[in-house]
Amino acid sequence: MGDFRTGPPQLRPGRALAHTTGASGPGSPHRSDSRPPQTPRGARHSDPDGRPGTTPPVPGRPTSFLRFPLMGLLGLLGLPALLFALITWQVVAHGPLLRLDSRLSSALVHPDRFSELLADLGNVQIAVPVLVLVIGYATWRGRAAGTDRWWLPPTAAAVLMALVPAIIVPLKDWTARPGTPVVPPAVGYFPSGHTATAAIAYGSATLLLLPWLVSAAARRAAAAGCAALVLGVSYGLVRRGWHWPLDVVASWCLATVLLTALGVLLTRSTRRGSPPPPTA
Repeated sequence: MGDFRTGPPQLRPGRALAHTTGASGPGSPHRSDSRPPQTPRGARHSDPDGRPGTTPPVPGRPTSFLRFPLMGLLGLLGLPALLFALITWQVVAHGPLLRLDSRLSSALVHPDRFSELLADLGNVQIAVPVLVLVIGYATWRGRAAGTDRWWLPPTAAAVLMALVPAIIVPLKDWTARPGTPVVPPAVGYFPSGHTATAAIAYGSATLLLLPWLVSAAARRAAAAGCAALVLGVSYGLVRRGWHWPLDVVASWCLATVLLTALGVLLTRSTRRGSPPPPTA
């Protein structure tokens, strides 16, 4: 059991004191004979998170999108994947969940110009250029800072964006879900491609920017802005009647899985890309 006393630790007889002649001062990691410690722990400096290590080659803290225990990580991957599978099964089997989806859509649909403008933020012509600009910025900053594997985060984000149509289009063809009553008769509305495009483009851009944002307030603002954009696109699509609510929710689940995988990759690449600790 640990000692929970609030007072200073008491000296025990028979143990050598660290602050003897030759020690560099209170709390010094050096030994009493002024020689440096033999273990590497004493010679290493703490990183901005307080853990032993080296300061990463970026002004902010390292990319740590996933600061969760293993169960939290499994939840970010497993629960959305399970929910996506459940919704897809209901769509293919024309299950009872679709009746609830239809009633919810009827209550929410009210086409107007504002909802149409929000939905347009999920267009490829808008979302993808935003990601391309951020990829260029992250590439420039990584190369200028001499970061090891500077090419990996931008490349991973670009590949993930290219995977979106490769995943969404076959699902649309397979499920062949018809649209809402306010759109022309057609099939292929599940899952929502606009929602997936917005979530992956704006989400990947945010993950690329986080390591280069110095203050915690800037990082929170970037995350909040990304969430607002994705929610705005989702609201516009449902409000305009271009998608059923379940189409949007399914794309949220799919994007959560993909962005979590991207976050894990970026975290690992940032840690591996840190420079070696200085020698004593």
